[in-house]
Amino acid sequence: MSERHRSKYAGNGTIRWYLLNKLVLENLKHRPVRTLLSVLAIGVEVTMMLTLVGLSHGMLDESARRARGVGADIVIRPPGSSVISLSSAPMSDKFIQFFEKQPHVSLAVGTMVHPIGGINTITGIDLDRFNRISGGFRYESGGPFKGPDDIIVDEFYATQNNLKAGSMHELLNRQWRVAGVVEPGKLARIFVQLPVLQELTGNTGKLSQIYLKVDDPARDDEVVRHLRSIPALKDYYIYTLEEFTSLISVNNVPGLRAFIYVIIGLSVIVGFIVVFMAMYTAVLERTREIGVLKALGASSGYILNLLVRETVLLALLGSVLGILMTFGSRWLIETLVPASLTQQIVPSWWPVAAGIAVVGALLGALYPGWKAAKQDPIEALAYE
Repeated sequence: MSERHRSKYAGNGTIRWYLLNKLVLENLKHRPVRTLLSVLAIGVEVTMMLTLVGLSHGMLDESARRARGVGADIVIRPPGSSVISLSSAPMSDKFIQFFEKQPHVSLAVGTMVHPIGGINTITGIDLDRFNRISGGFRYESGGPFKGPDDIIVDEFYATQNNLKAGSMHELLNRQWRVAGVVEPGKLARIFVQLPVLQELTGNTGKLSQIYLKVDDPARDDEVVRHLRSIPALKDYYIYTLEEFTSLISVNNVPGLRAFIYVIIGLSVIVGFIVVFMAMYTAVLERTREIGVLKALGASSGYILNLLVRETVLLALLGSVLGILMTFGSRWLIETLVPASLTQQIVPSWWPVAAGIAVVGALLGALYPGWKAAKQDPIEALAYE
C-alpha cells in the first residue's frame, strides 16, 4: 500500500471514529431524562461500594487511632476475643497487681467495655491510672468525675447527642450527668468510673482488657515474650501496641470482607438491571434508526460497537458522579452521626468501583446489543 493510500485510509478511519462518537453523544443528548437516570443509577451503585469501603476503613482506622491514644506499650485481651470486639468482662482485676510485678512493667491499667446499642459502647476506667498512662484528657468543657452518676464524653459524641458539661443523658436505663467533654482520640467516646460500670452490669471485679506501660519501650518485645511464656496466660492475646493496631484491618475482621463482597455483588446486579432496561428501551426506541443505519450499509458489528460505546460512556459518567457523591455521603455522616460512624475516602478503590460498574453495565447491554445487531433492516424500517 502506497503512502498516499495509507494516509487516506488513516484519515477515513479518523473520520469514522469521530462520526461514531458524535452519534453516540447525540443519541444520549436526544434522550436526556433516560441518560440522566441511567447515570444517576450507576452513580448510586458506585457510591454504595465506595461508602461501604470507606466506612470499613474509616471505622477500623479510628479504632486503631484511639487505641494508640491510650499511650500503652502492650495490650492484653481475654481468650475468645477478636481484634475489634471483647467477650464481655472475663478477666479478673487481680491481674493488675500480677502484671505490675512482672519485669519492666511500670504500670497496668484495666478497662471494661459494655455495649449500649448498635455499635456504640461505654467504657469504664480508673481515671487516675488512665491519666497516668495516657497523659490525661484535654477537656473542652467541664472536668473529671465528681460522683458515681458522672460520665465523660468526647467532642464527637457530645455534638451528635447535643450534650455539654452539666447535661443529663440516659444510658443503660440510668440518668447520667455529663461531667466533661474531652478531645476525641483516647480509647473510647463515653467513659464512666470503672467500679460503677462493673456493679451496674454485674461484673464486679472484672475487666475487658488490660494495658501495660513498660519502663523502656525498647523492651516491649522482650516483655511480650516473657508474658506469653507464663502458663497461666497461654490462652490470652498479648500484643505490643504496634502489633495490635496493625491487626485492626479489613482482612482481620471476621466476616467483613465477605460482607463487602456481598454488597459489591448487589451493586453489580443493580447496575446490570439499570443498564439492561435503559439499553433495551433504547433499542426499541431506535428500531427505525437502526434499520436506516443497516440499510445504509452499517454492519452488525458497527451497531454493536455503537451501543457498547454508549454503555461505557454512561458507566464512566456514572462512576465519576458516584465518586463525587461519596464525598457527599462522608459529609452527611460527619454531620449527622460523627460519633457512631467514620468514613474515609479511599482513592485506591475508585478504579476498582469504576471497573465493576463498567463490567456490570456491559453485561446489562449484551442482550439489547445483540438484539439490535441482529435486526432485519426491512422489518426495522417498517416498525411503528
